[in-house]
Amino acid sequence: MNSVKRYRIKIEGVVQGVAFRYSAQKVAGNLGVSGFIRNMADGSVYAEAEAEEKKLKEFTLWCRKGPRAASVEKTDIEEMEIQNSNGFHIAG
Repeated sequence: MNSVKRYRIKIEGVVQGVAFRYSAQKVAGNLGVSGFIRNMADGSVYAEAEAEEKKLKEFTLWCRKGPRAASVEKTDIEEMEIQNSNGFHIAG
């Protein structure tokens, strides 16, 4: 059985104004990943994603490239405590 994990993901580069959050929400929904994503003041995008490890790996691979208009330069991923969240939403 695949274990559930939660990752803290910081994505840097040209990632705001390119539909990154909306695309991530769609990808997460298709994969069954829960959590949230938001734009940060420093121009990066921050997400927390929770799912079975295999689905989480697919989501983080997508985050490393993002939607077509994005240009991801750096992706930091850290494991964190599971929060049993439901759905994936765009936060403030």
